[in-house]
Amino acid sequence: QVHLVESGGELVQAGGSLRLSCADSGRTFSSYGMGWFRQAPGKEREFVAAISQNADSTYYADSVKGRFTISRDNGKNTVYLQMNSLKPEDTAVYYCAASLYYSKHPPHYNYWGQGTQVTVSS
Repeated sequence: QVHLVESGGELVQAGGSLRLSCADSGRTFSSYGMGWFRQAPGKEREFVAAISQNADSTYYADSVKGRFTISRDNGKNTVYLQMNSLKPEDTAVYYCAASLYYSKHPPHYNYWGQGTQVTVSS
């Protein structure tokens, strides 16, 4: 089974940086493609970034490309999202998710964390 727990969200000023972590307590983490999604109040959940099972491929939403970096450590069962040059419009609840595929589509993800709040003040 996969059990995902995010951490690292907090209040930060515009232009600042945060690193989100998502840890899996299961034993099959390396079998899953991992993704980060976010949902702002009143908006639909949107794709942020994805990384393949062995980390040889990554994919980003245009809105975060060049500012965010997804990475994973299969030895620690953890996926990360380094967020730089944060903007107020990055404010959202950030979710990590696991998929048998390497995908940007939420329906492809079988397991989701509970989310962590990121707030960027102007």
